[in-house]
Amino acid sequence: MYLTNWFFLLLAIASLIFIVSFLFDPLFFFAQLFLAFVVCYLLLDILIVYSSSTKLEAKRELKEQLNLGDDNHVKIYIQNHHNLPAILKVIDEIPYQFQIRDFSRFLTLNPGESRTLDYYVKPVKRGAYKFGSLNVFVGSFLRMAQRRVKFSQDFEAKAYPSVRLMREFELKVFTHSNLSQGVKKVRRLGNNQEFEQIKPYVQGDDFRKVNWKATSRKGELMVNQYQDERSQSIYSIVDKSRAMKMPFNDMTLLDHSINSTLVISNIALRKDDKVGLLTFSDKLGVHVKAEKLGGQLRKLMENLYRQKTRYNEANFEMLYYGVRQNIKGRSLVFLYTNFETMYAMERALPMLRKIGKLHLLVVVFFENTGLIERAESKALTIEDIYTQTMAQKAVIEKQTIAAELEKYGINTILTTPEKLNVDTINKYLELKSRGAI
Repeated sequence: MYLTNWFFLLLAIASLIFIVSFLFDPLFFFAQLFLAFVVCYLLLDILIVYSSSTKLEAKRELKEQLNLGDDNHVKIYIQNHHNLPAILKVIDEIPYQFQIRDFSRFLTLNPGESRTLDYYVKPVKRGAYKFGSLNVFVGSFLRMAQRRVKFSQDFEAKAYPSVRLMREFELKVFTHSNLSQGVKKVRRLGNNQEFEQIKPYVQGDDFRKVNWKATSRKGELMVNQYQDERSQSIYSIVDKSRAMKMPFNDMTLLDHSINSTLVISNIALRKDDKVGLLTFSDKLGVHVKAEKLGGQLRKLMENLYRQKTRYNEANFEMLYYGVRQNIKGRSLVFLYTNFETMYAMERALPMLRKIGKLHLLVVVFFENTGLIERAESKALTIEDIYTQTMAQKAVIEKQTIAAELEKYGINTILTTPEKLNVDTINKYLELKSRGAI
């Protein structure tokens, strides 16, 4: 049982009357009478509260799979089955990862009335989120006492890479809405290189496609027929080293890269390409062979869900040998990493050039939006001028890194986490349209 502020206010008034009665004796009787009224009022309220709390129903509804970095909808359904109004305070035991310490909702339910409470949670880390019980503090219209009713609603939800983002960009790419959202619609050039069948020659067929072995077997002129090559291998390589631990909008660069990997993989599958995954840091991580089977996207999602940052330097030499061993055939490779200095890029450049000779490599790394804002801000003091100069130097160095990579024929995307998905999709569509893969 929990006594309300209203009870303590009435008790304070009774105490004040008792104190004043020391000066005016006739007030002592009224003080006793008022105290007796408060006690009776409290007992009546307790009687009502304890008879009605057992006739309350409450439950929580949310999806088992949460979207990383998105607002996820949670519903609390409450119904009053008693024949008296109920004044309720609802406290949900939200997972500690959200750091919400003051969650509470107040409402009044009439007899037989039901209500749905809504709130949103935004997971910024992949993993399991354990929701506890629903605590409902039930009070009556007398507002003197409350009883806590605990509804066991223990539930574990898992935060996966954002499916909402994946579906959103799928719509933008495959509908006209993409034109106003930054996703380019690129015309694809024909590239007849994928074998379809051998067929008898008919007038107008290209003599260069004559299949002489089949002709000799059949005794008639046979030609190879080709179709537009549609199915290429698209690999996403995700760097899990400490360089990807940098936060942006409460999420690390690793988590932004994982969301983008899911988005580009879904787009590639919809365009009949095969998608695969490779992760690395100081050593090789998970490898998912490029396929376009029905369960490939789910397989990628499960593997991406388990990836964690390793607090070591990225080993690009090991990555090169891992690519040679695990990625067979020329593929389009998106490498999600981050270079903060020219020195860091120069150390990785020899291996990146080797990977670029084997595959069509696209290096995706990130601009520091905090430094950009600082570089563009107005300097008022000498200290501001110094900080602004250093920020401008860091911003220019990032652009120099991108130019250096492009100089060696390595496709580069220098982007912010906010524009990561759009820029990656545009580069994929551009390369696809040029027949570069």
